[in-house]
Amino acid sequence: MEKESGAAEAKGIFKLDNMIFIVMENRSFDHYFGTYPGADGLPKKVCVPDPEYNDRCSTPYHSTELVNNGGPHGHPHSVTDVNGGKMDGFIRSAALGGDVFCLLHRDHSSCANSFGPRGQPDVMSYHDRGEIPNYWKYADQFVLQDRMFAPTDSWTLPAHLFLVSAWSAVCKTNNPMSCENDSVYVGGGDKWHPRKPPPYAWTDITYLLHENDVEWKYYVAPGTCNIAPCGDSENHNIGTPKALNPLPGFDTVHENDQIGNIQTHQALFRDAEGGTLPPVSWVVPGRGFSDHPGSGAPITAGMEFVTKVINAIGEGPQWESSAIFLTWDDWGGFYDHVEPPRVDINGYGIRVPALLISPYAKKGFIDHQTLTFDAYLKLIEDRFMDGQRLDPKTMSRPDPRPTVREEVKILGDLKREFDFKQEPRPPLILDPTP
Repeated sequence: MEKESGAAEAKGIFKLDNMIFIVMENRSFDHYFGTYPGADGLPKKVCVPDPEYNDRCSTPYHSTELVNNGGPHGHPHSVTDVNGGKMDGFIRSAALGGDVFCLLHRDHSSCANSFGPRGQPDVMSYHDRGEIPNYWKYADQFVLQDRMFAPTDSWTLPAHLFLVSAWSAVCKTNNPMSCENDSVYVGGGDKWHPRKPPPYAWTDITYLLHENDVEWKYYVAPGTCNIAPCGDSENHNIGTPKALNPLPGFDTVHENDQIGNIQTHQALFRDAEGGTLPPVSWVVPGRGFSDHPGSGAPITAGMEFVTKVINAIGEGPQWESSAIFLTWDDWGGFYDHVEPPRVDINGYGIRVPALLISPYAKKGFIDHQTLTFDAYLKLIEDRFMDGQRLDPKTMSRPDPRPTVREEVKILGDLKREFDFKQEPRPPLILDPTP
């Protein structure tokens, strides 16, 4: 599909020639933006029962610790955390599904940084501008989304499968019609493997992009193994984990000979500097700077990576035609007070932080629309594919997905976050290590 010619002639979303989606790991909205002015943040009264302290009430607390533990964040833990809408099961999940040593020995020297001033477990912690200043500055200048829900009430892999396909399934063969809904375990927790046939047979957004001659790239950390042989990177301990990099596991990517579109961060920075970013790109972190709690890495490492990516795009020649979306894939076990809507058997999941950074973004705007990653796909489809959806009734490669997620009635419209009549605003270039 040809792009609109000339930025001055384009209107509305057709001014956006480049959409970049940065997806970090495992933080809840309240954990990062619960005290941001004007956002639907932490309530004044919170009582989360602490089962190891006779179910006494535990409240959120401000943590200046840069290394967090978080809590278990699979499907059973989401169900426990939400607790039928009470949003009070977070400590119970931590006690039942994680490392409980510190919960049982809160005075132990090794646990000194794992609790708040009244013994609150780390899952009740929150940060503010002091610890994550760049994220808050982006919110000040651009758009903060305070009702972005994870796409499914499960863990990282299903979230990333939804990110690129609006579904998560397990498939018996490479026939897309053999796939069955599975957002909990994704085939028993097995991920794709470079020496095995790709297990994800349903249709993803890259298939539609390829059909419409729209270029895309998926940027991962150096050392990531995408296709065998990979040498030392097949030990799975370097680069980007497979749960954050699902596209090598899709049949469509191999059938269309587009495995080469999965490239490294070095390529991302070269593309940003050279003005060769494709119309659609995803950026995921690597080990040590993904924000994954319990990894021992500080949250400043993730913020440094994100800032460098946004700076590179801002300083590059494509800034005035770009929209950068920043989000986190699931809640990481951290407290959030908003009950997720239930749109189908798969979710939504618990709220995650999310921002839009763009020269056309409304300044200092807080978007209260209900959103999830499906809204990203909807915007891609509206801009580059004339509104074509991942819909079995219209796709040339149908699958048995239970819901056309882009058409769910409560899903908001990201176009409302832009003011395309304003002069393109300059980029916000920040110090990656403030």
